[in-house]
Amino acid sequence: MESVGNLVLYFVVAAIITIFSVMAVTSRKILRSATYLLFVLIGTAILYFQLGYEFLGAVQIAVYAGGILVLFVFSILLTAQPNDKSEKLSSHRKFMGIAAALCGVGVIAYALFSFSGFTCESLSNFMTSENEITMHKIGQALMGTEKFQYLLPFEAISVLLLACIIGSIVVARKR
Repeated sequence: MESVGNLVLYFVVAAIITIFSVMAVTSRKILRSATYLLFVLIGTAILYFQLGYEFLGAVQIAVYAGGILVLFVFSILLTAQPNDKSEKLSSHRKFMGIAAALCGVGVIAYALFSFSGFTCESLSNFMTSENEITMHKIGQALMGTEKFQYLLPFEAISVLLLACIIGSIVVARKR
């Protein structure tokens, strides 16, 4: 991100992600919330493309913005009326939510500022060294069964998504 254009694009996309994230959480219509979530996921993909992670950006669009969001909308339409509004939160629940959000921000800030090994210099050294990431290495990391490889979590998420689909169909049939 050396040029001014990249910096401006970063701040515009970050603002869009922030605004649509808040809108997704505060909207009372569930289909609008899902649409706002789509914009957040696409904004995240734009950031990945800007950082030079084309594969990760493509996966973000294909898997999350495409597949997962379609699954959410499908589940919403099976279980609820599209124009239903959710009830207002009571003040007790609202304050609990704000407290939980502030605790989350505090934990993230602590983790970000207490990790001494992360500096821009160390990150640039890692990126310019001989640690070239190829499609073969990505495939090995995703589908391997050794330490720091992700076959088991990948399968667990696929079973979880299958359970969500079956659950939404069961709920829709009982209605």
